[in-house]
Amino acid sequence: MLECPSAFGDDELARRDEVREFVDRRVRPNIADWYESAHFPRELVPEFGELGLLGMHLDGYGCAGRTAVDYGLAAQELEAGDSGLRTFVSVQGSLAMTAIHRHGSEEQKTRWLPPMARGEIIGCFGLTEPAAGSDPGAMTTTAAASGGEWVLNGSKRWIGLATIADVAIIWAKASVDGGRERVRGFIVPTDTPGFRAEPIGGKLSMRASIQCDVELTDVRLPLDALLPEHPGLAGPLACLDEARYGIVWGVVGAARDALTQAAGYAQERTPFGQPLASYQLTQRKLVDLALEVQKAQLLAIHIGRLKDAGALPKPLISSGKLNNCRTAIEVCREARTILGGNGITGDYSPLRHANNLESVRTYEGTDEVHTLILGHHLTGHNAFRQGVQ
Repeated sequence: MLECPSAFGDDELARRDEVREFVDRRVRPNIADWYESAHFPRELVPEFGELGLLGMHLDGYGCAGRTAVDYGLAAQELEAGDSGLRTFVSVQGSLAMTAIHRHGSEEQKTRWLPPMARGEIIGCFGLTEPAAGSDPGAMTTTAAASGGEWVLNGSKRWIGLATIADVAIIWAKASVDGGRERVRGFIVPTDTPGFRAEPIGGKLSMRASIQCDVELTDVRLPLDALLPEHPGLAGPLACLDEARYGIVWGVVGAARDALTQAAGYAQERTPFGQPLASYQLTQRKLVDLALEVQKAQLLAIHIGRLKDAGALPKPLISSGKLNNCRTAIEVCREARTILGGNGITGDYSPLRHANNLESVRTYEGTDEVHTLILGHHLTGHNAFRQGVQ
C-alpha cells in the first residue's frame, strides 16, 4: 500500500521479504488466538535466531551484523504481525544484547552473545522501576560491594520477558570510583537466589507479549557480573536509543497492516448495493491514511540511512519515535472505522494494533519525554529534572 520499494536495494528487499514470509506463515494464522489468550509464542524464539533477527545489527559473536536499514525493515515486518513479537526482538537484541555488546567485557560478550543470537538464551533489561518510569535517574535499586561480591536489592516494573528470561541486565546505583554513586549495569542469571519475576496480568495491550514485575532481594553476584564499560546513566540510555530506532520502523508496519486490511475490507463490503470502497468518504479516509503511512515510512528510511552513515543526530531518533507512534496509532484507529462493528473483533488487525501501540508509544520514552528531548534541542533549555549521572 503505497510502499517505497525503489528506496531499497535488492538485498534489502530480499531480507525484508524473508521476514514478511515468516510473519505470513507463522504469525498471521495464530495471532488472534495468541492475543485473545494472552499467549507469547515462545516456540518462535529459535526461529527468530535462525532468521538472524536477534541482535541482527550487532557485529561478531554470532550476530548477523546487518545494517540499520535491514534491522528497520525486519522490525517493520514483525510489527505488521504484532507489536509483541517485534518487542521480543527489541528486548533481546536492542536492549539486553546491546548492553552486553557495548558495555560488557570480552569474556561477557563471548559467554552470552552467541547463544542469545541463536535464541538459546533469552535476556531481559531491568531499568524501569515502579516509581521511576520516565525518570530512571531516580531509581532506588542498589548494588553494594560486600565480601568480594555485589549484593543487589530493589524492584523493577514493566520488564519485558523477565519470567522466561535466562539472564537479566539489571541497572542499579552502585558506589564506585572512590565512593561516587553511579548507575551501573549487572548481568544477573535469573536462577540466582533472590531474583523473582511475576507477570503483570489484566493487560488490555500487548497481550501476546510478556511484561513483569521483578524483585531483587539480596541477590549476590560475583564481581565480574558488573558491565565494566561506560558507567553512568548514559549506559542504559544508549541501549534505549537502539530500541527507539526499531520502534520508528516497527510502528510503520502496524499502520501499514491496518491500512491494508481496511482497504481490502472496503472492496469486499457492499452497503447499499456497491462496494464500500466506491464511496467518496471511504476513499478520502484511505487516501489520508495512505499518505500518513508513506510519510512515516520515508522518515524511517531517512533516519535509517543516516544511522548507517554514522551521521544520525540523537534528537532525530526522538522525532521518529514521537511522530511515527502518533501517526501509527491514529492510522489504526481510523482504519478500524472503515471496518465498522466487525473491526472490534479479533478477525481484523487494526484495533489490536491500536491497543498494542498504546504501549509502544509509552515505552522507551513517552510522548512527553520525547517532546521535552526535542524541546531541549530546539531551545537549549532542559525542562527535565536533573537525575543521577
